[in-house]
Amino acid sequence: MAFKKMDFVELEFTGRLKNGEIFDSNIKEDLEKLHHGHNHPIETKPFVLCLGEHMFLDSIEDFLMGKDIGEYEISLSPEKAFGVRNSKMIMRIPMKVFVEQKINPVQGEVFNFDGRLAKILTVSGGRVMADFNNPLAGKDVVYKLKVKRKVDDVNEKIKAFINFLFRRDLNFEIKDRKIIIEIEPQLSQFIEIFKDKFKSLFGMEIEAKEIKKKKQ
Repeated sequence: MAFKKMDFVELEFTGRLKNGEIFDSNIKEDLEKLHHGHNHPIETKPFVLCLGEHMFLDSIEDFLMGKDIGEYEISLSPEKAFGVRNSKMIMRIPMKVFVEQKINPVQGEVFNFDGRLAKILTVSGGRVMADFNNPLAGKDVVYKLKVKRKVDDVNEKIKAFINFLFRRDLNFEIKDRKIIIEIEPQLSQFIEIFKDKFKSLFGMEIEAKEIKKKKQ
């Protein structure tokens, strides 16, 4: 059974740098190593992805096409992983930007600038140097992969794809060949954006069912 584009699979993975340092995983034992010293409980959940739909690194999705259930290891160059470092992504930001937001920039910390993460490199006088490169840009990485199963249940597939799009679970039902998704009114417009994608993946139309606020 060779996997092909648009197949859904359940995947366990651990990403490491060439020196063995873990930077990402959905395996509890490896996550505990990554977050060693943190007091919060480690929670993991199955990762279900659709091959060829950019739900993971494209190079890994491409690698898994043609493979079967089993364990694999793949080494990736920066070009195939998180990109090469770009000096143009290191920017000088006026201190007043931080002052206006009541933020104290500290060297080494990471801040969110309108959805873009940047690491503070230096703080000097009225200028702050920030690096907007991906923290893993320019690094060779190694992934250990375990494909546990092919996912055939349509409800499980839809749940995984919704979670990927909205970064959380949303209630839904399948009725009259339609996927009816419960969502807040301010987000219902996004359902329309993805209608063609749902049609190609699941062969069904989608419809937003707006969640009404409970009266206080």
